Amino acid sequence: MQLSAAPYEERLTAPRSWWLISLMVGVALALIMLPFGTLPLLGGLVGGTAVAAVMASAYGSVRIRVVGGSLIAGEAKIPLSALGSSEILDADEARAWRTHKADTRAFLLLRAYIPTALRVEVTDPQDPTPYLYLSTREPEKLAEALRAGREAAG
Repeated sequence: MQLSAAPYEERLTAPRSWWLISLMVGVALALIMLPFGTLPLLGGLVGGTAVAAVMASAYGSVRIRVVGGSLIAGEAKIPLSALGSSEILDADEARAWRTHKADTRAFLLLRAYIPTALRVEVTDPQDPTPYLYLSTREPEKLAEALRAGREAAG
């Protein structure tokens, strides 16, 4: 059984540079521990790198999925029937919707290291959220999956 007409899944992983920064955090902690000896130095290197890498991984583990008649963006789950039109945002337009065009009531799944986004209107009259702002590397595919999912639902 197919759950959606056009299933879509994307993981908003942290950029590669963040992993290098994690290593540099470990090196910095190792240098702090250097006066205490070799074992604390190695502990600082391993421990600092591990903690920083876990934090980068956790921040970059958010997913956007269109499945089973719903859009799941992070911890939000919205039925496709409650969504309206989608607007693909290039880097400049996405920046505008993150800043001066933003509505404080909007749901933002924002990752500043991803330049493009998709803005999706919320049409449910019971929901005070005017739109969803979803950072995505593939806004065209996400918009198509939302359209296909709404069409399949009828």
